[in-house]
Amino acid sequence: MFEFILLPFMQRALIAGILVGFLASYYGVFVVQRGLGFLGSGLAHAAFGGVALGILLDQEPLLIAVPFTVVVAIGITYVKNKTNLAGDTTIGIFFSVSMALGIIFIFMKRQYTSDAFNYLFGSILAVSLTDVIAPAILILITLIFSPFWKRWAYTSFDRELAQADRVPVQFDDYILSVLIAVTIVVSIKVVGIVLIAAFLVIPPAASRLVNKSFSRMTIFSIIFGISTAILGLWISYYLDVPSGATIILLQAFLFFLVMTLKKVYS
Repeated sequence: MFEFILLPFMQRALIAGILVGFLASYYGVFVVQRGLGFLGSGLAHAAFGGVALGILLDQEPLLIAVPFTVVVAIGITYVKNKTNLAGDTTIGIFFSVSMALGIIFIFMKRQYTSDAFNYLFGSILAVSLTDVIAPAILILITLIFSPFWKRWAYTSFDRELAQADRVPVQFDDYILSVLIAVTIVVSIKVVGIVLIAAFLVIPPAASRLVNKSFSRMTIFSIIFGISTAILGLWISYYLDVPSGATIILLQAFLFFLVMTLKKVYS
């Protein structure tokens, strides 16, 4: 039943799944609390533009997608802070431009490539050593920025009060946007570009249903994210179905289960 653990590609997939589960769930609590669910979707589609450019240039797509998506994240934050446009409007503009560029880059390739499919929908078989190292490095970076957690949490609950207390809210917006962007890029091989936004939202949303404390919400979100990533990879391997879709369906099941249990016992 557990012989799949002996397979090298599954070992890489499980490690990547655990790391991605931690990162997406950790940053997802800020996405959910700040109502930035559309930001995850926008940056995921921006990552498609970077991946497509990497495929066109015959380079490692991840290495191209990271700076590409970071630039888009900075651009979204800058335009949102410097104009009166709503956040979803700004995201929609960059979302559309990035997707359009991605489509053009894929068209210019002039030949079929399975890489685009793997990045769009996620694939256990496609997880490489790079896909394990990248999220591991990001977790180290996350630990370096861990002292910022209290500031981010404070701003997430009351942005105006945080500004009044001279918290560098806009500076923190840039840092958080960049870290979320990189999280999305390093996660897409496991979950897929199409579904990574859901990975950022569902575990923290399920956690929010049962936790009022932001710290407990973060802890439970990480537990939900990691456990569903592991179980989803295992199920997808035995059923021979896309890993990303399996993980998201499992998370959705968990969300509705938590919601039902809360109604029954509240």
